Amino acid sequence: MSLRIVFMGTPEFALPTLVEIVGRGYEIVAVYTRAARPAGRRGLELVPSPVEREARRFGLPVLTPSTLRSAEAQTVVRGHGADVGVVVAYGLILPGPVLSAFSLGAFNLHASLLPRWRGAAPIHRVIMAGDRETGVMVMKMDQGLDTGPIAMAERVRIEPDATAGDLYDRLARLGADLMVRALGALERGSLTLTPQPQTGITYANKIDKHETRIDWARPWEQVHDHMRGLSPFPGAWFEWPQAEGRPTDRVKVLRSTKGEGSGIPGAVIDNDLTVACRDGAVRILELQRAGRQPMEARAFLRGSPVRPGTRLG
Repeated sequence: MSLRIVFMGTPEFALPTLVEIVGRGYEIVAVYTRAARPAGRRGLELVPSPVEREARRFGLPVLTPSTLRSAEAQTVVRGHGADVGVVVAYGLILPGPVLSAFSLGAFNLHASLLPRWRGAAPIHRVIMAGDRETGVMVMKMDQGLDTGPIAMAERVRIEPDATAGDLYDRLARLGADLMVRALGALERGSLTLTPQPQTGITYANKIDKHETRIDWARPWEQVHDHMRGLSPFPGAWFEWPQAEGRPTDRVKVLRSTKGEGSGIPGAVIDNDLTVACRDGAVRILELQRAGRQPMEARAFLRGSPVRPGTRLG
């Protein structure tokens, strides 16, 4: 049979899956995404989501409801007559009546090895926790939080200096291939589902702004994982000491690696922007001052020389 699909997604992470499904010739009867949001300095321009822009480029019908809990929204979903829902970082909860509107079910692409890192921010949290492995899974959705049975999975190794942005791009591409493989098996009637383990459950809560300041008093590896887990967004930051009488400057760290040496936590210990932690040190490779473009540490130091012994806040 030929599957009729409703696609639900919002950010860049969902684009490879949408493009792959379109490229395989599946019939997408509707695309659901979050509504356009104000942008620009004055917030006067409404900017559509990445998925909306791509869907309109393909000439697909786009819907942007603020909720799927209303009877009206649920009637619209049922009216599509879709066989399957494909969900990739959509951002809205799918209540029971929406899930049951798809004759073969709704399948979610989740960026972790469930049941580890259920929830909203698995890519950030897996790196911040120092995990050495992660992956993507296609899960048949139920009404729990990422609790449904697993259809397919792929594992990947996390490189020691990889950032959340690096992993985001890699998993988005891998997940697109995984989803179309799952759809192919579903179409053939050969897709098998495996219940999730009841042990090893962790939750990837949304990143709170109070988590983003760097604490140099932690062990170097935890500091490094914190910085790369929040890169490039929202960004882990420290305060840069300015000349006397000027306010401190907030600086985001975008890339780092293990440094050599030791010292007082928060103190710069060489001419290459290596900063001491509680044990060991991290070397900052790329950073971004507030309101400026990202730059390599070497370029930054040419414009803002830093003497060893300087304390970062």
